[in-house]
Amino acid sequence: MSSRKGRNEAARVVREQLAREKRRKRTLWTSVGAVVVLVIAGLIGWSVYSSQKSDTFTAPPGTNDAGTGVVLGTGPVTIDLYEDYLCPACKQFQQASGETINQLVSSGKARVVFHPVAYLNRFSTTEYSTRSSAASGCAAKGGKFKEFTDALFAQQPPEGSAGLSNDQLIDIGAGVGLNKDDFGSCVRDGTYTAWTEHVTDDASKAGVTGTPTIMVNGAAVSDRSPAGITAAVEAAGK
Repeated sequence: MSSRKGRNEAARVVREQLAREKRRKRTLWTSVGAVVVLVIAGLIGWSVYSSQKSDTFTAPPGTNDAGTGVVLGTGPVTIDLYEDYLCPACKQFQQASGETINQLVSSGKARVVFHPVAYLNRFSTTEYSTRSSAASGCAAKGGKFKEFTDALFAQQPPEGSAGLSNDQLIDIGAGVGLNKDDFGSCVRDGTYTAWTEHVTDDASKAGVTGTPTIMVNGAAVSDRSPAGITAAVEAAGK
């Protein structure tokens, strides 16, 4: 009798062990399934977010097909300028070589694609790089991008400051001939903030790590002097 009882007890222990193993496996696969679902949901969510992020900007009039820069001129050679309105070196570049670029455009030798990036927000307490770039989009909408850009560099605030206020940006726009009400609404509403993010993201993806960056027909120009830029344009036009 005791032998039979022992066998029954052993069988019971085995059954309990098998039952526990089944429960453990069931729990394991349930957990794996939940993780897989979460991963798939995350990938779908990121895909949707990425597509929305890239598709929800509005480019101002006068930009290139990619919406990454404002085009000035129609020449056969393309000069890409990547500049930040808070960048002191960009201001120096404009003072030294800006007129040369203007002449290359006006003479029909080149066209300029100006990419107003926002790389230097960390040097402003009010994200001036983003605000000024977005305001330049408003100026492009009003047909005064070049004039507004020149005025912004002429009145460039120091790094580490709050930068120019929106009211000051609006006054500068009005000073170059933009309608103060329309331009002011555009600036205050941040109409082209998402566009600025698009321009900046695209520049980063293109390998632009600093400003100013100058490219002629896609090739970086190391000599940013008037003579260097002229030579690069002439060589690209041959």
